[in-house]
Amino acid sequence: MDSHSFLQNLAVVLCVAAVATVVFQRLRQPVVFGYLLAGMIVGPHIAIPLVADVGTVRALSELGVILLMFSLGLEFSIRKLVQVSQKAGGVALFECSVMVSVGYLVGQVLGLTRMESVFTGAIIGISSTTIIVKAFQEQKVRGRVTELVFGILIIEDLIAIFLLTILTTVSRSGAVSASELGLTAMRLAMFLTALIGFGLLIVPRAVRAVQRLGKPETTLVASIGICFAAALIALSFGYSVALGAFIAGSLVAESGHETEIEHLVRPVRDMFAAIFFVSVGMMIDPAALAAHWIAALALTLAVIVGKVLAVTVGAFLAGHGRRTAMKAGMSLAQIGEFSFIIAGVGVTSGAIGGWMYPVAIAVSAITTLTTPLLIKLSNRAAASIDHWLPEPIQTVAALYGSWIERVRNSPRAPTERSGTNRVIRIILLDAALIIALVIGVNLEIARLSALVSGMTGMPVERVRFLIVLISGLIAAPLIYGLITSARSLGLHLARRAFADAQTGRVDPADAPRRAFVILVQIAVVLAVGIPVVAITQPFLPAHQGAFVLVVLTLILLVALWRNASNLQGHARAGAQIIASALADQMASTDGASGEPGQLDDVNAILPGLGEPVAIRVSPQSIAVGRSLAQLNLRGATGATVLAIKRGDRQIPTPLGREVINLGDVLAVAGAHDAIAIARAIFSPDPARIRDDAEGAEIQAELDALNDALLTQPPRRSTGILP
Repeated sequence: MDSHSFLQNLAVVLCVAAVATVVFQRLRQPVVFGYLLAGMIVGPHIAIPLVADVGTVRALSELGVILLMFSLGLEFSIRKLVQVSQKAGGVALFECSVMVSVGYLVGQVLGLTRMESVFTGAIIGISSTTIIVKAFQEQKVRGRVTELVFGILIIEDLIAIFLLTILTTVSRSGAVSASELGLTAMRLAMFLTALIGFGLLIVPRAVRAVQRLGKPETTLVASIGICFAAALIALSFGYSVALGAFIAGSLVAESGHETEIEHLVRPVRDMFAAIFFVSVGMMIDPAALAAHWIAALALTLAVIVGKVLAVTVGAFLAGHGRRTAMKAGMSLAQIGEFSFIIAGVGVTSGAIGGWMYPVAIAVSAITTLTTPLLIKLSNRAAASIDHWLPEPIQTVAALYGSWIERVRNSPRAPTERSGTNRVIRIILLDAALIIALVIGVNLEIARLSALVSGMTGMPVERVRFLIVLISGLIAAPLIYGLITSARSLGLHLARRAFADAQTGRVDPADAPRRAFVILVQIAVVLAVGIPVVAITQPFLPAHQGAFVLVVLTLILLVALWRNASNLQGHARAGAQIIASALADQMASTDGASGEPGQLDDVNAILPGLGEPVAIRVSPQSIAVGRSLAQLNLRGATGATVLAIKRGDRQIPTPLGREVINLGDVLAVAGAHDAIAIARAIFSPDPARIRDDAEGAEIQAELDALNDALLTQPPRRSTGILP
């Protein structure tokens, strides 16, 4: 293409995008919507005399992806990346496994072949980092949610690269072996180790040397040069440019000058990011969407509902709290650039029909439009979810986060660490044996049936039935071992969350201990079972693996329900003790002006209620004169009011209609971050909020609660813990 055509295409794209972004800014709508509309206008599928060359725009859009990923990497140094990945890795694996399984099942319902269903699962399995980065920037999302979301996205990108490699091999040869899977994983690990290892030796020192020159232009050029060099290296080894650019940003962040560099890169990034979203809009084909609207609608619903539920459940079971989990789930409900690549591989190889590509584009476009809306609604949804849960489950969910926090913060003895690691190894071994058994029997059953039938004279169908029956009998103890090992892991972790009962005495932590162990069992069964189902379901009759997993989960949920009722009684007794402890604490200080503090004795007497803290309601509090139902504290923050001390009056287990008065002393329980937000609500201190490491997030939660109190009517709470 000559320079005149290139300039013409660039001018058309940027001018139409500029008009669209101005209009959508004036309409107070996300500018991503405007970019997608601009793409449809300049694309080849709508008869408007403003057409840009798709190839040119797509090439330019790659620069947008690279710069967006580089900017994201600047927010995550390698050290921070390792920390976030440890917390988010399990959630990402859980969510991807759920979505691959859901996509496969949707494909089977739509009448697709097994290979097409596998590709369908992979297409809807990976969220779009590019779209989420842009949406978070527009809506100024900060804090713990962004760390969790981006940690999940990082692991998702690695999973996407692994899937791409496997699916490319499968689509070409029609089969894949365990050795190929292992080799692919080893190559990826070696590439990342080499890139990060050499990068840490060179990049931070080089960036600091350039920064000492004091020339912003030189810093910008050098930083972008490092970004594109890393992207080129990744592409040369057969990996995504997005992965290379992200690693480059993380390496540059190690220099300590990431803030200045991010400020310099932002204008260039925003321009090419706009071109990326325009290129997505150009690929939307209304005719193809109309022809396959059922598939597009089914996959869109699968993406939105599946990802919201998968991330929310996975993040909650990992101990991230209901509010953070819900907001993360609603932020990740879309697909993007990796989905296009996976669909392209399938279409090019002939593994899937050509119609799948425009359907993937349509699903991406629709979910791109819904993502900003879901992020905007996530605060309200997280605050209201508590009212949809049964009362006993509300109590369990309110306390689970504080239990996980105690597990993380408690010291681990070497013997305990080795015991926990041994149980985890047994769980992984059970899962590997189940996978090997299912795949091995499926691949060899035809040959074995013919061999045994020839030797014994039995009908082939009867031999097949016997082989399946024997395989089931072998799998049964493995599944049972998985469940018992999960219980053993729960008991190991419970020892760190609650003190062991003294010999011959009643265990005061019996109710929370039982509930915690069952929750750990559910988490392990889902975290291990869903990947096993995702891997084995192409080798099993439709829905068979999912059915077994659902039955096991339901059995554990019934057990949790029975124990949750006991925990509710435990919480009632604890509220009485806490109310008395508040009275004693106020009596030992100046009840009118003394500053309450930690209720240390309560956790020793009746453990499992978190770390109750006494908070006095100050005149500046937005809670004064409002009921607990209006505040919806547990839904909005994850913290729970266990008791209230009002003058000489004690109010254990206050109901939702209880109105907060000035000078009340509240016993509040929950995880550390929930307590911090609750303290800022009842006893706001601008200096404390400003100095807090999560000060920006606390202030954002306060603003959201203030808005909710102005717009939402009071709600009635019937739970024993408001």
